[in-house]
Amino acid sequence: MKRVLPFCLLTFLPLTASATEPQQFSPEKFQADMEQFITKEAQLTSEEVTKFFPLYREMQQKQRAVWNQMKDLGRNKPAEEAAIKQAVQKRDELELEQRRIIQTYHNKFFKVLPASKVYDVIIAETKFHRAAIRNWRGHQANKKHQPQK
Repeated sequence: MKRVLPFCLLTFLPLTASATEPQQFSPEKFQADMEQFITKEAQLTSEEVTKFFPLYREMQQKQRAVWNQMKDLGRNKPAEEAAIKQAVQKRDELELEQRRIIQTYHNKFFKVLPASKVYDVIIAETKFHRAAIRNWRGHQANKKHQPQK
């Protein structure tokens, strides 16, 4: 028994240490996990997957471009009232552009998927993002309680 305990400690200690190290965010892994989740939740066939996800990625790319503009717009508050008003109006335009992109791509999705699966994809995407946020918040809370190195 005395020999087994040190063996177990030496074997499992490195595993627990690596499990507590902070993990870097990987956009590729996030995308792959999301696509896998959506595929499962919406019960997409392999044929549907090959037709749907190129459109989905295209939509995300366009949304990201608009989101980046919104983010840039919100970095610095203008000093003048007229410039602030213009910034708010530009943000409103960008938000409407986001909605137009979504609407356009939902219509494209209908061409490659039945409406019921488009609906399931939308719900699955929402579920995935909510779970990702909960998971991220859990990691943030755990970071606060970990001792500093």
